[in-house]
Amino acid sequence: MPISVHPSRSEFLSAHGLRHHIRRWGTPGAPRLFLLHGWMDHSATFQFMVDALAHDWDIIAPDWRGFGASQHNTGSYFAADYLADLDAILEHYSPQAPVRLVGHSMGGMVASLYAGIRPERVAALVSIEGFGLPATSPDEAPARYARWLAQKRSGMRFGPIGDLQALVAKMLKRQPFLRPDRAAWLAGHWTATSDNGELRYRADPKHKMVNPVLYRLEEARACWRHITCPVLWLAGDSPEPNSLTFNILELMRERRDGFADLREASIANAGHMVQQDQPEAVAAAVEAFLLETTAYGKAG
Repeated sequence: MPISVHPSRSEFLSAHGLRHHIRRWGTPGAPRLFLLHGWMDHSATFQFMVDALAHDWDIIAPDWRGFGASQHNTGSYFAADYLADLDAILEHYSPQAPVRLVGHSMGGMVASLYAGIRPERVAALVSIEGFGLPATSPDEAPARYARWLAQKRSGMRFGPIGDLQALVAKMLKRQPFLRPDRAAWLAGHWTATSDNGELRYRADPKHKMVNPVLYRLEEARACWRHITCPVLWLAGDSPEPNSLTFNILELMRERRDGFADLREASIANAGHMVQQDQPEAVAAAVEAFLLETTAYGKAG
């Protein structure tokens, strides 16, 4: 039996030469809440968290460029473009009032940088496993640029998916706390059928290209030191053993300094995809934080 969810609405916004898909939940005119998904994900990732919210919100959740139903780049993807896209989205939906931002993984990284670059635009920030990548060294640059050039020459593509059942099985192996019915629902939104009838990922495979620009931790820290709003950092207590997420708790221990108002919370029985694994607990933590730090109805 299909699971019951609060239906979302779709809008499209043109910004920086691309057509961006915006997913909306809730009541127009209610307090606004912006949800920003992570790498290789889509805005529907927040569906079950939205279902669990106790208060009425006007929720605005974009698909980042090259993900979900948003238009793809013609070339590579760079972090600064996401900052510009977020700035355009906030200018469209909340041109005056500071906003509440919730971001997962890459979305949390973008939101955290933005909150330091334009602190007057952010009233409260929730970063779900999103305080950056491992630090890099300039010595890595030659090999990184060479790898990027090789990928530009050869092009990028995804391997075959098979069918939805195969994708669901893959998701459940990677996310042991994810309910099978929710995995099936998410897989259906993560994919589309190509012209030849094959199942394909909606994401642009060019996202798999290595970023030729090294992640510069000290630049990120400089931005974080300018954040003035309260910040909640959420993490799952069972990180998956891979290089991007397994050490995220250790990364956070190294990066607490510099935040004027930082709170932390751990979500039990959840991996990196916390909002999918334990959406009810995430909704409760996010909502409690936002209601404590921003007057309901005041922020944009």
